[in-house]
Order: sequence, then structure tokens, then C-alpha cells
Amino acid sequence: MHIRSLELRDYRSWPELKVDLEPGITVFIGRNGFGKTNIVEAIGYLAHLSSHRVSTDAPLVRAHAENARISAVAVNQGRELAAHLLIKPHAANQGSLNRTRVKSPRELLGVVKTVLFAPEDLALVKGEPAERRRYLDDIIATRQPRMAGVKSDYDKVLKQRNALLKTATIALRRGYGTEEGAAALSTLDTWDGQLSKLGAEVMAARFALLKELEPKIHEVYATIAPESRPASVTYKTTIDQGLSGFPEFDTGVIEATLLTELAAKRQREIERGSSLVGPHRDDLELLLGDQPAKGFASHGETWSYALSLRIAEFNLLRGDGTDPILILDDVFSELDAGRREKLVGIAQDVEQVLITAAVSDDLPENLSAALAAQHVVTVEDTELGRISLMDKS
Repeated sequence: MHIRSLELRDYRSWPELKVDLEPGITVFIGRNGFGKTNIVEAIGYLAHLSSHRVSTDAPLVRAHAENARISAVAVNQGRELAAHLLIKPHAANQGSLNRTRVKSPRELLGVVKTVLFAPEDLALVKGEPAERRRYLDDIIATRQPRMAGVKSDYDKVLKQRNALLKTATIALRRGYGTEEGAAALSTLDTWDGQLSKLGAEVMAARFALLKELEPKIHEVYATIAPESRPASVTYKTTIDQGLSGFPEFDTGVIEATLLTELAAKRQREIERGSSLVGPHRDDLELLLGDQPAKGFASHGETWSYALSLRIAEFNLLRGDGTDPILILDDVFSELDAGRREKLVGIAQDVEQVLITAAVSDDLPENLSAALAAQHVVTVEDTELGRISLMDKS
């Protein structure tokens, strides 16, 4: 897979950008703050409908603009698809495919597939569980776009259930002894059923993904850091104890176990006013030997682990039959010579690679011979603020 052309309008620092891209390795050179990362962020947003840098859409729209637009023509095994996404910070985003508007932007998932390695990926190892859950869910959505809708529906049910637990605390505590309490508990029963059904689908997909991904992570880490302890990953859930009684479990088993645990935790949830059971509280535990990587890994081991997670993701998606676009965002300056060499080795065998760097000195020497194109990103100060520009060198 590769992107043949990319257009941006009012996306962060870019009032306008039109650039033709080629298969092979393309490098964007520009000083920090000039807007080079905004280019690859936009491509990643089109692929995942989310940014690797911010959790909301408002920062993506250029100051004084009402919305932002990302357009790309993607080529996958000879077939071209034109995807367009309009980002509205205060309304629902809109998407179109081959100039036909789609009902939901989620229908664009899979048109562009990317794997991005960036300095922010250290949070996969050092950060909170939400970072690791998102890592799993993004891969699942790339391979099974339908699951993005399931996860979105789960998040909506969770929000509604939490709202009930917070606003109807007194009624819930009174229980079936009052009409108001009985109505609140009946509503909570309904949310429990939906949360368990959708949550079971999310968790089953994560379990299935990890079964494929875990050996790849172990193998890649052993290659990158052979002197370190072996890497392994496990999926920790809020219903581990309930699932331990089953040698194998499908969606039905997970759903039933979630319902049982929700019933057991009901009083505690009413007291705390939040949902304590479900995939929104699960974690991907990263281990080095028998110790968690978070808190016990050295800086070098943390970088190696984060890199291993992304390379394993790339290898998994490649195994599905299509090379995803590999994006390396300002990472070479952070890596030692050995890890740079590993990345270059992968990059030289990928259909399309997009690299950003502050200066050309950050790039490995053996990368220059493989370059398809290099673009220089500069800036200009205007009355409406600083904007990004591009020159081709």
C-alpha cells in the first residue's frame, strides 16, 4: 500500500498542502515546530480516525478556521481509492470515499493502513493502561473496521451507565423499596446487559489479537535487545478470576462472566458512582522476565520495548497480505546505532515509508541511497500566525 497524493487544508499549521508521494522512502526535513509531524499525523488520523498526539479534534484545526480537511489517494495492490475527511471540532466529522459521502467516517477505516513509531510511543511502556488499550484497539479496527463501531457503542453505553450511577445514587441505594429506586435499578439492569454484550466483543477481539501478537513481540524484542531479559505480554482483565474456571472462553462465556461480576460489584459501583467492571479497566501487561517493564525497564529497554510493539504490529498487518505505510516520526535522533540499523533494515523492504527528521544529520548514512524523495518544511509568519510551507530538494 502507498499514498499517491496528499492534500491538507487548514490542518494545524498548514493552510494548504498538496504533495505527490511515491513508493519507497520519503523524508520530511524541518526544524522542531515547523509542521513536519503535522503531515504524518494527518495521514495517521485518516488511517485511525484519531491522533497519536492529542485526544480531541480541536487542536487539529488551524486557528481562525472552522474545520480542517484531509484528502488522500491510496493505492492498494493496483486499486486506487480517494478518501476525504472533514474535521469539525464542534460537530460530527464527515467523510467521503471516491467523492461519495459515507454515513460515518468509520467507513474510511482500512482505506489507509499505517504503523507509526514516534517518541510518544514511550507511553506504551511507561504510561497508563489507556495507552496500551488504545494500541490493541487501533490494530483491531485496522484489521476489522466493524469493531471500531462496536468499541464506539461500548463507550457510549459506558458513558450512559456512569451517568446513571452518578446522578441516581440516592434512588439506587433505596432499591426496590421505592418506585424511583425500582426504576433506576431496572435501567441499570438494561445498561448491564448492553455493557456485557458489547464488552464481551471488545475483550474477545483483544484476546484473539494478543494470541497472534504476543509471539511476534517476543521475537522482535529478542532480536533488538538480545542481551536483555525476554519480553512477554499478558492481558489483565477485571474478570480474570471468573474466567480462570474455563479452559477456553468465547464471547458468550465472557459476556456471562461480565454479568456475574457486575452483579457482584453493583453495591460498590453505586457507592463510587462509576463502572468498575469491563474492558475500559483492562490492561496489557508488558513484562521483562518476571518483572513489569513499567517501573523496572531501563531507558534503553523501554525504547526497545516500544519499538518491538510497533514492529510486531507492522509484521502482523503485513502478514494479512498488504504492507501498511510505515511512518517514523522524529525517532532516529533518539535511537542508538543498533536500533537505527534495525529500522533501516525494515524500511528498505516496505512499499512506502514516511520519515520526519529535524536535520539530515539525524538520518542513518545507509538511508540516503534508498531515498525516493526528500522535502524541506519551512515556516512563514503571517497576520494570522505562523504557517508551514514545503520546498522539494
